[in-house]
Amino acid sequence: MSDLTAVQLEELTACLDSQYHDIRNAVRTEFEDTGEQHRIDLLNREPGDSGDQSLASALADFNVARFDRYIQALRDVEAARQRMESGEYGTCTDCGLSIAFARLRVAPTAKRCIECQQKYEREYAQAGQPSL
Repeated sequence: MSDLTAVQLEELTACLDSQYHDIRNAVRTEFEDTGEQHRIDLLNREPGDSGDQSLASALADFNVARFDRYIQALRDVEAARQRMESGEYGTCTDCGLSIAFARLRVAPTAKRCIECQQKYEREYAQAGQPSL
């Protein structure tokens, strides 16, 4: 069970709201700034060689990865809001102990205490590493 006070929860709710709006604004800015014109120009050039197609594909992959990060960040905020509504916010999903208020102020979407997060990162850091 979380040890957070009503005042702390109010502060963290404001942090989550701010984070949510910041992410949405960043996505909006990305759409406005990119305008996708660079990709359109590459694809419409005649004749299109494989280098142009590769560059266009790389740009598309880069943009997809960037927007995937934004989407995941929005999902994290929404999940934290749901944990608040259910009374589970501030409780580590792994060990069930309280997540320190100082940690939540820095990372309001945190779902693990620092010890469990470090353990999680050690265990799953290898998953993305190629092995020979």
